[in-house]
Amino acid sequence: MNELNIFEFGAPEWLWLLLVVPALPVAYGVLMAWRRGKLLRFGNETTLRELMPDYSAARGWIKISLLAVAMFFLALAAARPRTGSKLRSVEIVGREIMLVVDVSNSMLAEDVEPSRMERTRYALLRLVEGMKDDRVGVVAFADEAEVILPITSDYKMAQAKVRTLSPSLIARQGTDLGEALEVALLSFSESSHNNRSRVIMLVTDGEAHDEGAEAAAAKAAADGVMICAVGIGTPEGQPLKIGGEIVEDEDGKMVVTQLNEALLQSLAEATGGIYVRSRNDNFGLQSIVERLESIEASQMEVRQFDEYEEQYQWFLGVALLLLIVEMLVLSRRNPLLRGVTLFDVKPVAENKREINNLK
Repeated sequence: MNELNIFEFGAPEWLWLLLVVPALPVAYGVLMAWRRGKLLRFGNETTLRELMPDYSAARGWIKISLLAVAMFFLALAAARPRTGSKLRSVEIVGREIMLVVDVSNSMLAEDVEPSRMERTRYALLRLVEGMKDDRVGVVAFADEAEVILPITSDYKMAQAKVRTLSPSLIARQGTDLGEALEVALLSFSESSHNNRSRVIMLVTDGEAHDEGAEAAAAKAAADGVMICAVGIGTPEGQPLKIGGEIVEDEDGKMVVTQLNEALLQSLAEATGGIYVRSRNDNFGLQSIVERLESIEASQMEVRQFDEYEEQYQWFLGVALLLLIVEMLVLSRRNPLLRGVTLFDVKPVAENKREINNLK
């Protein structure tokens, strides 16, 4: 087991509270300026000081500063700072699943409600939620492919990446299934002891005409990697709409996107996988899950932190101490201590009277 010290926040969303820290003194300064302007209507500053001998502007700033610093430590405590000091390598039994998702513009078609892309995101989130010991990665593709999540057992990160799937991820539009499968094959880890536990889950409308897809499927079959394909769309096709407007080609004709089932079926059959078509009433996820469960799992090496130690109590303690001090600091001078002086200094008015008497 290797030792490695890290520091992180268990609930980083609470760090937004730090924005309140500088806002407190700014708001207090604005309030004091407004209040001072109101008071100056009743006389000059010298007269006002004589009328309010117990007033102390400095004490107000001390109190708001203590409150702001206390809020700083409270925000850090709420974000749950913690440290992890133990890193270990463990063997788990599971599968490696690469989610290869088409994010081309044709996935915006609305022949599957509410759209092909929305339907895909929802189904993949459900798939990841049901995972336990499997590892998962995500590849997005259009005319080119990109790994947006390397293979991992961090399901929360996987769900976050699935939510970002959209045509905006890939600049070059099109559908290159061959490159997508090649990138997925290169993205599996080397920790698995059995290639048969590796699966590519391909979600696309299959609108591809490149020969690279079948070549990549043959390579996957040779490596023992299974392809399970989900065809999303309809063979009849649907006019492509983006932003509610029908897309037209260079000749002014409607662009119709159609599901290429024959290609997806051949890719799945070549690797011993299955093909299902997604419909409005059934995405086909259950069939995919059942097929995945039939695959023999293998041992995989995973490195993970053994434990975390919460450190929020230190920050909370400092915040409470500052709040107690802030409550003890009075906003006005204590009239009971007004006559107490650390040095024997006479008031200015009394000194003036004595000087006049000498004259």
